[in-house]
Amino acid sequence: MKDRQAKVIAIVNQKGGTGKTTTTTNLGVALGKLGNKVLLIDMDAQGNMTFHFGVQNDYTKSMANVLTEGVKIKNITIEREKIDIAPSDVSLADAELSMVNVEGREFILKTAVDKVRDRYDYILIDCAPALSILSINALTAADHILIPLQMEVLSMQGLSQILETVFQIKESLNDKLTILGILPVMFDKRRTVTHEIYNHIKENFGIRVLENNIGIDVRLVEAPSFGQSVFEYSPLSVGAMSYMRVARELLSIIPK
Repeated sequence: MKDRQAKVIAIVNQKGGTGKTTTTTNLGVALGKLGNKVLLIDMDAQGNMTFHFGVQNDYTKSMANVLTEGVKIKNITIEREKIDIAPSDVSLADAELSMVNVEGREFILKTAVDKVRDRYDYILIDCAPALSILSINALTAADHILIPLQMEVLSMQGLSQILETVFQIKESLNDKLTILGILPVMFDKRRTVTHEIYNHIKENFGIRVLENNIGIDVRLVEAPSFGQSVFEYSPLSVGAMSYMRVARELLSIIPK
C-alpha cells in the first residue's frame, strides 16, 4: 500500500458567481465516489460550501480556529457523503483581519494542510473570490489550481488577472504551483459566443482547457437548498454525470 500524500487543488476565480463552490463540492464528491479519500476546505467567509453540505449548524470549531488558534484540521472536519468537510462561516473574515500582522501569514494554511496530507488522496480548497490573505494562503498551500470559467467576454479579462496572481505566487511563495486547467462552466453550446470564447482561450492563453465541461443544469442550482451534492440530490442528472467525467479527466492529468 502506497503512502498517502494528498494532492492539494485550489479552486480559483477572482470573480464571484463563477461556479467555484459548485465545482469544489461536486468534484470532491465525484473523486470520493471514484475511491479516493477526500477533504474539502472552505476558505470563503461566505461559507457557501459549508451551506452546500448543510453542515452550517453542525460544528463548534471552523477554519477560523485553524488559522488563528492553531486548531488542527482533523479536529474540525465533518463527514458528509463519504468525504470530509472543513467548514467556515463569517468568523473567517475576522480571522483574516487578525492574520494581517502575523509573521509568515501566507503560510498558515499550508502548515495546517501539510499535517493532514497523509490522511487524504485529494484536498480541494474552495477559495474566496477576492485576492486576499485567505486566497493567498490557499494558493501557497496548493500544488495545483483549477479555474472554473464561464465562456463570457468579461471572464477572459478576469482570467488574465488570475494568471498574473498565480505567476506572482509562483515567483515569491510557491514555486511548485501549477495550473491543471480551465474548466468551462455554465457552458451553453447553443450560443455562438460560447464557442468563440472557448476557442479564443485555447488558442491565446497557452493553458489546458479541459475536454469536459459543465453545462447548465437546474439540478446543480437546486442541490444546495437540500444540503446535498448533485450526486445525492439527483444522481442521474446531467450535472452529476458531467462532474464525474471531469473528475475522471482530472485524475488522468494530475501528475502522479
